[in-house]
Amino acid sequence: MNDGLLRTAAARDGAELLDLWALLFDDSSSAPEGRWRSHAAEWFARFVDDPSNARFPVVEVAGAIVATAIGTLELGVPNPQCTRGRTVRLANVITLGGHRGRGYGATLVLDVLNWARSIDADRVDLSATPEGQRLYEKMGFTMTSAPRMKLVL
Repeated sequence: MNDGLLRTAAARDGAELLDLWALLFDDSSSAPEGRWRSHAAEWFARFVDDPSNARFPVVEVAGAIVATAIGTLELGVPNPQCTRGRTVRLANVITLGGHRGRGYGATLVLDVLNWARSIDADRVDLSATPEGQRLYEKMGFTMTSAPRMKLVL
């Protein structure tokens, strides 16, 4: 990782992280701008200081956050693929365009993987964009046959 400082996000980083997360979503049919942001800000404030349930690594360059990821613990019914029922969801992995190609994404993913091991998670799940798929495959992630569906309420 070149020139960046890896650290854990703090409550004071909320607004900056919301701006980064907004770059991930270009769906014009989603909730109004202010509504999702207020919910996301409340959620972040609730979990930022809860390392047993969430991880927020960031990469900072010259005092600005240029990359981030989120790891959240999801508890489910133990099963053969998840013997303790502890899955970490890796999400919102983003590096600003001018800072890509420096290893920040890999650093963030490794940070979340290390956190997942430290909290005794069974596995890490993610939804990958085509651009990110190669990075995740290099780190050992594999495609699954489970189809994803959603229902927006």
